[in-house]
Amino acid sequence: MKSLQEEHSAVPPKYEYIEHTADLGFRAYGTSPELLFANAAEALFEVLVSLETIRPKEERIVEVEAPGFDALMVSWLSELLYLFDTEGLLLNLFEIKRIEEDYLRATVCGEFMDPARHEIRTGIKAVTYHKLYVRKNDGMWETQVIVDL
Repeated sequence: MKSLQEEHSAVPPKYEYIEHTADLGFRAYGTSPELLFANAAEALFEVLVSLETIRPKEERIVEVEAPGFDALMVSWLSELLYLFDTEGLLLNLFEIKRIEEDYLRATVCGEFMDPARHEIRTGIKAVTYHKLYVRKNDGMWETQVIVDL
């Protein structure tokens, strides 16, 4: 019989950062593709700024298409990064409404960057295909993403 601590340690985190030579990488996890893509988005924005400082004031509908879950992950995260780069929109809530292997529709929430309250930790140039994967193992979805800093 597993102890309570062992049971909790068996649950993977929503995401974790991994070592990479010049850029930054993370692995995200989820019990479904919806949770996986939402957790990957959280990991991306946690690189930029503390998620706790973002208030969900603005809402957007995001739709992306790409051939396969790997390309869909890059397209999804790139679209969110585009919202930050072009509008200064920092996001911290991600609700995936519909996902298929080549399509994703989500509602995302956050607020515009306020330099008085948001300290940018590091800039992200792009989401890359380097060492990218999206896969399902033993009922758990996992992705690895490397971003260009």
